[in-house]
Amino acid sequence: MQPQVHEELATRESQRIAEQHRLAFHGEAWHGSSLKQILEKIGAVRAAARPLATAHSIWEIVLHISATHELVHRQLCGDPKPLTPDEDWPSVTDTRDAAWHQALDALETGHARVMSALARVPDARLDQPIMPASVSLYCTVHGLVQHDLYHAGQIALLAKVE
Repeated sequence: MQPQVHEELATRESQRIAEQHRLAFHGEAWHGSSLKQILEKIGAVRAAARPLATAHSIWEIVLHISATHELVHRQLCGDPKPLTPDEDWPSVTDTRDAAWHQALDALETGHARVMSALARVPDARLDQPIMPASVSLYCTVHGLVQHDLYHAGQIALLAKVE
């Protein structure tokens, strides 16, 4: 009976982590608007604008978040390859509406890929390094939530700057 209780607790922990990702990305989080909810109100022109000369544009931040999702997905799948600087902060080369929607679709796809990979990770692996000589998988996936919310806050503020 005791091993079953342990498995239930481990499963619940994994589910709680996944739920935090869902709330931060899709909505209904206690703190307010999710990343996706903030981005739904932003068009290509606003996303490409640089209202603060020394800050990244909303579009650049979206591409960066997508890149970070790709990195964590690769790590969850066992690929240790880090992001290059150009992958980490890609340049916006096309500012048409269609390109903005592609960037948003890529963000959604990247999030879904991380969630899918996370669902396949055994709970017993949460305390193990995600990569050799790295932080734990647990810290990495919680860090991704924190990363998304940090940048969601930046985006929300940039969207208000005229």
